[in-house]
Amino acid sequence: MTLNPTSGDANLVILLLAAGASTRMRGGDKLMEYVAGQPLVAHLAQQARATGLSLFVTLPDLDHPRAGAIHGAKLIPVPDADQGMSASIRAGVSNLPDDTAGVMILPADMPEITTADFRTLADQFDGPDGTILRASSVDDHGQPHPGHPVLFPRRCFHALKTLTGDSGAKALLRVESVRHIPLPDRHALTDLDTPEDWAAWRADQNR
Repeated sequence: MTLNPTSGDANLVILLLAAGASTRMRGGDKLMEYVAGQPLVAHLAQQARATGLSLFVTLPDLDHPRAGAIHGAKLIPVPDADQGMSASIRAGVSNLPDDTAGVMILPADMPEITTADFRTLADQFDGPDGTILRASSVDDHGQPHPGHPVLFPRRCFHALKTLTGDSGAKALLRVESVRHIPLPDRHALTDLDTPEDWAAWRADQNR
């Protein structure tokens, strides 16, 4: 079921980063691994669309097999994707509508993120000049462990468009005030990069 956007986030969008090369999968594509009966990238796109927010997805190019698995999203090619995650963020943010108030950025290798998780961050958004919101997982001692997605207000867009390297937005997050938003269990932390990661995760899901 698609949720209706609240009045406060009508200009909030989701950016799914799916331009990486899956180099640690030894020939496979982690974003095309099946989750809930469909490729991971399709599953996350479905979860994002169900928020009622607009969805943008970066890809290596528009002829990539991942493109055929994604529906209801604006696809953004990243010709320099080999430069790392920053290239994907630069391309994605540069292609957002001019009236975008904030962008929620998620790497597309995180299978536990749900529609409710996206909405949890969206509901805390405090406008284009507000605070960065970062999803986190809280340990048994009450300490937050930062993860994804991260919601950046529009005031951060220039910095996001000028990122370099393969560390994504880490440099920006180090110098900014960030509010941690807890998500259930390890939703904000679980990312799967290798065949071993996938095997262990699936075994855990089947317990």
